[in-house]
Amino acid sequence: MRHFAILAVLAALAVAFPAAAEHAGKSHKLALQVSDNDPAKMNAVLNVAANVSKHYSNLGHEVEIEIVAFNAGLHMLREDTSPVKERLANFTKSMSNVTFDACMNTVENMTKIEGKPVPLLSFAKKVPAGVVTLIELGEHGWTIVRP
Repeated sequence: MRHFAILAVLAALAVAFPAAAEHAGKSHKLALQVSDNDPAKMNAVLNVAANVSKHYSNLGHEVEIEIVAFNAGLHMLREDTSPVKERLANFTKSMSNVTFDACMNTVENMTKIEGKPVPLLSFAKKVPAGVVTLIELGEHGWTIVRP
């Protein structure tokens, strides 16, 4: 009889809180695209990353966020031209679940055009091609967003 009562309580909890039971320990993966040299868009990407991270953290969920910069958006990760460099420094210290990818195709093109090496911020992960990285992340179940 006692086992029946415990089972009844557990069944009632499962009915009352199905979303909590279904999503407990859930993991999420978000890729954010930056392809414009626009400080407002770069800040929007960082805002989205911070808000998504906070939302899932509050739910007890894991979330990985990868920010992929290519074309003119690579300026976000350039040591010499990033309009959000200071914010990125603080961001990387407090958001260990966020990584930043720098497109090496874009770096090579900028190097040719500018006639000098393109300096990247130290935490930027070099990827062969930003768009290819986004395609592959999508193929592995990541949600891709361009804020």
